[in-house]
Amino acid sequence: MVKKKTEPDREHDNERVISQNRSARHEYDVIDTLECGLVLTGSEVKSLRTGHVSLDEAYGRIKGNEVWLVGCDIPEYVQANRFNHEPRRPRKLLLHRREIAKFASKAYETGLTLVPLKLYFKNGRAKLLLGVCRGRKLHDKREKLKKRSMDRDISRALRRS
Repeated sequence: MVKKKTEPDREHDNERVISQNRSARHEYDVIDTLECGLVLTGSEVKSLRTGHVSLDEAYGRIKGNEVWLVGCDIPEYVQANRFNHEPRRPRKLLLHRREIAKFASKAYETGLTLVPLKLYFKNGRAKLLLGVCRGRKLHDKREKLKKRSMDRDISRALRRS
């Protein structure tokens, strides 16, 4: 009997990744993460749905009792013409007051920054995975690469035997 390959169930797959900040996992040690919403205009959402966004130079900033995403580049949506948005404007992040207080206390420590790790749609709403991160030094990055290659060699040796 031949099994048919079933397609993924889109109705229950409620998370669609738009963009990931892959270099953030290499450049930083992620201490804590938090999912937060974004305040966006209509043309920004349309542009996100087409998959155009850059999180490479983005970071989180705490101003007063609010958290802002700075440096995120969402290009203009071509069909929006005069109702378009500014591509690199600061965008407000939606968090509860206690979450902001918890993140703010961690973010004010020396060497810690708020880094966006992933941008995705969840149940039709744009969400951002924000991480409290500590920057890695060059020797830390080298150590991580060495450890990864050693683990890969060990797993290969175990598979052969």
